[in-house]
Amino acid sequence: MKINVKLVGLFQTGRFKQADCDYPQDTRVHEVVEDLQLPRQHFGIVLINGVHADREAVLNEGDQLVLMPIVDGG
Repeated sequence: MKINVKLVGLFQTGRFKQADCDYPQDTRVHEVVEDLQLPRQHFGIVLINGVHADREAVLNEGDQLVLMPIVDGG
């Protein structure tokens, strides 16, 4: 199934900003995170179709997945 994956901030380093990616049916967010080798210590917000979700959420054909790192600053 096709999932549109958008990476924000430092997650783009050495990867992409936005891409259509192929994953098997019933793929979970954490499987995409592992596949893209995103640094766990910086992992922050997950949005699926603009709605907050968690790492265990199951993705569906055509979903847009946005992965954001923890934002730090002051």
